[in-house]
Order: sequence, then structure tokens, then C-alpha cells
Amino acid sequence: MTKQQLEETLQQLRNLTAETEVVEFKEAKNNYDFTKLGKYFSALSNEANLKGKPHAWLVFGIENKHHNIVNSQFRPHRKDLDSLKSEIANKTTNRITFIEIHELNFPEGRVVMFQIPAAPKGFPIAFDGHYYGRDNEELVPLNLEEIERIRAQATTEDWSAAIVPGATIDDLDMYAIHIARENYKNKFPEKAADVDTWEHIVFLNKAKVTIKGKITRTAIILLGKEEAEHFINPAEAKVRWLFKDAKGNDKDYAIFGCPMILTVDKVYAKIRNIKYRYIKEGTLFPDEVNQYEPYTIREALNNCIAHQDYTKHGRINVVELDDQLIFTNLGSFIPGNVEKVVKDDAPEEHYRNRFLASAMFNLKMVDTAGGGIRKIFNFQRERFFPMPDYDLSGGKVKVTITGKVLDMKYAQVLARDRDLALEEIMMLDKVQKKKPLNNSEEKQLKAKHLIEGRKPNYFISIKVAQHTGQKATYTKNRAFDKAYYLDLIEKAIKEHGSIDRSEVDELLWKKLPDWMDDKQRKTKVTNLLSELRMRKRIKNDGNDAKPKWILIGSYKGLGN
Repeated sequence: MTKQQLEETLQQLRNLTAETEVVEFKEAKNNYDFTKLGKYFSALSNEANLKGKPHAWLVFGIENKHHNIVNSQFRPHRKDLDSLKSEIANKTTNRITFIEIHELNFPEGRVVMFQIPAAPKGFPIAFDGHYYGRDNEELVPLNLEEIERIRAQATTEDWSAAIVPGATIDDLDMYAIHIARENYKNKFPEKAADVDTWEHIVFLNKAKVTIKGKITRTAIILLGKEEAEHFINPAEAKVRWLFKDAKGNDKDYAIFGCPMILTVDKVYAKIRNIKYRYIKEGTLFPDEVNQYEPYTIREALNNCIAHQDYTKHGRINVVELDDQLIFTNLGSFIPGNVEKVVKDDAPEEHYRNRFLASAMFNLKMVDTAGGGIRKIFNFQRERFFPMPDYDLSGGKVKVTITGKVLDMKYAQVLARDRDLALEEIMMLDKVQKKKPLNNSEEKQLKAKHLIEGRKPNYFISIKVAQHTGQKATYTKNRAFDKAYYLDLIEKAIKEHGSIDRSEVDELLWKKLPDWMDDKQRKTKVTNLLSELRMRKRIKNDGNDAKPKWILIGSYKGLGN
């Protein structure tokens, strides 16, 4: 939204005579409780679904009675606002988070507008395991009737199963139908002889692509002629392949449409699945593999087709980098989280496009019997490659597959250690990539002594470090005893007579743990100087703006 559109939207909200179930004003002049903000996120998201609205608004910096601007200083730095998206996602169903967080500055002060998506059809949104709603202006638990009303949407609506008025079998691609027949026979070999005797429409009914001879949206997506896509307007059945160089510049692209059963092979043919060579432990001869397991590419792309939210009128994207493939499709991740899918290794109870998923299973395009995503993880494990990355924010699913080894020794030990389950490898993969762990993951890794450190700055434990050749990395991550830093400061002052703050920073900066960022390092040094001052070991012989630290009395090392 442009600044003008935001200002117009805000004015419309302020003109409301009272708050509604999908609009909430808060002054939040200085700060606002995170848990309460999360509860409002859940409530407003669920109410937007129930009221048939695309989104709801939580607005900070507006007082409730007259809707005057009062200036909110909630998270005044943009990076802190943006980090709130992942903080909320970590606590919500399906990792749903804000569509966007907008800032507007007026002469009267700053306003923060949180744009909250409506709960997906069939899936009420919980925050920290609890569902919330609104009773007029009051924040309340979502009642059972409302929960069931949202859940019922999943069973009563299936966009992909709708009959397309005016469409006939002549709007389907005959070669696509031929490929569909071959795939069906391969999937169900016991029916192969019968399939050859079926007329096209009989076959399509049996494969559950059509319904009683009528053409469905699924039939158009999977088997429709390119010019037949207009039957599903304003939805799109297109995949865009984009190739970027190492600097992120666009080098090549292609867009493919119906029939999707043929598009998968066309996209696959575009991807440069080159050979990757590396030396395995115990041999001097290089091992050679494709950067990407063919199954991984096809499964990821077919999953995008099966689970795309076609009501959002967007395209599926496949972005190819030198050593990564990125797949994106619109819509929330129905199972909730990837860890659950890998752990359960079972069919999902709910699908966004049930009819489409069923047809793709019958045509051997996807594996709805469960295990597809887990197979992708295991293929990466066998190659010693990093685990796939799933980003479920922003109303879409983004899957990144890396086609190279990031740390050979680390990967080898994880891949061959029979004591580590795939789920635990996924957790350690998060630690290596400096991604947050949830409470359950933290507890499990700590119980097996696989990680150390403090939340959220965990690092691999000495047990893993010693086995993976990361002893130096471990030592860099682990802080020295506080006495070491204090003693170092005193010795430097004794040697030079005095030191200023920049010199203290230079002295300690690279000796502090690698997981610390610059802000954390700055705070740590400040605390160390404060402790020495309070112990009356040093004093500031300068001023607050330009401190100059000197020793008090004769020098005695802290270790003596």
C-alpha cells in the first residue's frame, strides 16, 4: 500500500464511531505487552474470517475514545518491528503472521498499523495454543461454535472441485491425457489392461479428474489446453522459472501454463542440475552426485501445484541460484509446521485442494500417502547437504533446497550418527543456521547434551564440536570466565596508564563469543567496566562523553 492509501485507510478507521471486531486501537505510547499483542492477533484474525474480511487492523498510537493521534514509540526502530513478524509466527497456528506492519508519521506523532490476515478457511488461528476472538470490543476466548464454524469451511468448500460451466473435453490437451493414462497405469498396474479400453471421459472419471463427465477446475489445471486457462479466471495456473547469477541479477526466465502435468517436466528441463564433486571421508577419490535429487525437484514443484491457494490469483515461482533452488506458492502451510510433517510421516487430515491433491495422487504426481517431505530431507541428509529451509511467513510457503555441502565434517558426523534421529538433525541444522528453536526443541537437544549457550544464542556443544572438527568454532562461541575479561582490562590500564572506551572495545571485541552481535558486545563491555568501577578497581578520570579509565591504588591482578 502507498503512503496515500495508508493515510486514507487510517482516516476511514478513525471515522468509525466505535471499534469493531476487526479494528482495535491502542495508545501504546512507550511499549506494549507481547503476549497481549499476540492474543489480539489471534482474535482479529479469527474475527476477520468470520466477518468475511480479507484482513483486520490493530493500530498503535491512537486513543480509543475520540481516535486522536497520541504518538506511539512502540519499537521505534524498523528492524525491531520487522523482527516482530517472526516472533508472532513462532507462536501462531501455521506460523501465520502480519501481512505487513506500516508506520505513518504525522505532526501529532507516530502511528503503527498492523495489517492482520484473516484466518485461512477451515483453520482458526491460535496464539500460544489458545484461540481468541472479540465480543464487541472485549478480548475473549473464541467460543466453540465459532471454532467449529471456521473448521467447517474446510469440509464445505473445495475450490479445485468446482465444475467449470461451458468447458468440455475438447478444452483438454490430448497429449496431456495420454501422459495421464500412462502415469495412472504405472500407479495402478493391476488396472493397466482395463485403462486401455476406457474412453477418455471414463478414464478421467475413474482418475477423479472430472465429476460425472463434467470438467472441473482440477481438469483445467492439470490437463487443460494453454488457451483454456480463461475458464479459471481470475485464478492462474502458471509456473515462473527464474535464473539468477551469483550477484542476484536476473539471467533468464520462462513462464509455463496449462497443462500442469506437462509443465513439471518443462520446468525440470530448465534447471541446471549439474554434477557436484566432493571427497568423502576415508577415500582420496571424489564422489559425484547431482546437485539436486530429481525426486526433490519434482516433489517440491508438484507440492506447490497441489497446495497453491488459487483464490489469491498468483503464480508459482521457481528461482534457481548457483547452489540453491527456491520454490514458492501462495497460501498458508496447512499441516502447521514442517517438523510435524517429518515426524508423523503420515497423510494429512486436511488439504486446501482435496480434489486436486487426490487427482495428482492418482496420476502419480504427488504422494498423498505421506512421506514426500520426509524423503526430501533424507535425500539432503544422504548427500551431506543442509536440511531444506521452510519459510511459512507472509501468506506463502517458501522452500529453499541447497545443493552443496556447507560443512563437510559436521555433515558427515550427523549423517552417519545412528543415535541421532532425522528430527534431531533438523534441530541441529537450525542451530548451525542461527535459527530460533522452540521450547520443545531446546529441551530435547539439551537433554542429549547437543547444544550449549543461552536462549536464543545456542551453539553446538563440545560433544558435537569435538566429533565434527569444530573445536575452534566452539571455543569462539563459548565465553571466557568473567574474571578473564576483568583481569585483561586491568592489565591493559596498568601497562598504558589509562585507556579510553574505544581502546577497551578494541581489546575485548574479538575475544567475546562469536554469537554476540555488536549491540550485545557493547553492552557486555559496559557491564564489565561498571563492575570494575563498583569494585573500586578503576575510575573515570575523564568525563561521560570521553571516559578515560585509570586504576585506583596499586595494581593487583584479580587472580591473586
